[in-house]
Parts: sequence; C-alpha cells; structure tokens
Amino acid sequence: MGRRKIVRDGYDKIASQYAVKRTANSEDIQLLNLLVARLQPRSKVLDAGCGSGYPVSQFLSQYFQITGVDFAAEQIRLAKTNLPYSTFVCSDLTRMPFKKDVFDALVSYYAIIHVPRQEHSRLLVDFHRILKTGGLALLCLGAGDLPEDTADYLGTEMFWSHYDKETNLRMMKESGFEVLWYKVVGDPIDAASAHLFVLAQKLA
Repeated sequence: MGRRKIVRDGYDKIASQYAVKRTANSEDIQLLNLLVARLQPRSKVLDAGCGSGYPVSQFLSQYFQITGVDFAAEQIRLAKTNLPYSTFVCSDLTRMPFKKDVFDALVSYYAIIHVPRQEHSRLLVDFHRILKTGGLALLCLGAGDLPEDTADYLGTEMFWSHYDKETNLRMMKESGFEVLWYKVVGDPIDAASAHLFVLAQKLA
C-alpha cells in the first residue's frame, strides 16, 4: 500500500475516534493564540491538514475566515458538518488548488509529518507561495530525525516521516520564512512523542 493511501485510509478509518481524542485544552491548541494576537479579525486563514475541523479550525473560526484542506474524504465530510460556515476542500496537501498571495496566515497541525520528508522543502515553498507578504505560518514539524516509519496508530496503520529540529528550522529559512518562535511540544494523544511547533513570517 502506498504511503499516501496509508495516511488517507487511516485517517478516514479513525475520523470520529480521532476527533474525540483531540481537545481544545491541550498546549498545542493554546499556541493558536499566537495567531489571534497578531492577526486582524476576519483575516483569511488556511488550516492545511484540517481533519474534521476540530479543534484547530473550530478555535480559529471564532476570529477568522477559515479554509480547510485535507485529502481524507471522511474527515472533510465531518468538517463540513461540524463547521458549515467555513470552507473545506478535499485535496492533497502537496497539490493544493490555491493561487498565490491568498492567505493572511496558515496553520498545519500533525499533517506535514505524514508527508514523505523529501517533499517537505517543496511543501514549505508552496506554503510561502499562497501566503501574502508578511503572512504567518504556524506549523507542526518533526522534532527528531525519522526517515520513515509505519506503525499502528489508534488501531490503524499510519505512516510518518520527518527531519530533526535543526533541519526543519533551516528549511523554513531557506523557503523564505523568518522564524519568529519555536517550541517542542508533547503530543496530546501519544505521550511518547513530541513535535516542533514553529511560528514564521513570509518575507517579501
């Protein structure tokens, strides 16, 4: 089974279970206030890898105009039901159908780590493309080196692939971003895992 199919089918299978396990009280969700403090009300924000819309899109929709993208069809179906006043698109993260300079900010939680890491640099460049100049990106990246791994996750097969913290920070800068802040944060579902959260700004 291909890597993308593993991730897509896996998240479709655990869609409802995953939504229940995610909580708006976890530290990673509180980090969204970094955007709330810096953006104007009704700013256009993309949730890249939005899943069911909970809790990231739901939290941000209190303040901003949200567009979510995910390639798991069941997750998008749930997102449209959960947040009918936001816009959700079923699309692969690496082939998003957006024009350049569209969004004021972009958030991607627990999505990039499921993309083969040799594609991460190109993905960051595309994030840069669709953000307006000065736009913000709040991203969840790998905190350690993991070329690739497939293992059980909530009862289904799942794929991960990511670089270490230093490599990710370097790639952000090489993609045209200024890194404003970063922190390694524990996974709210898997206590044995941690991820690098980065707030960055698109340079001209």
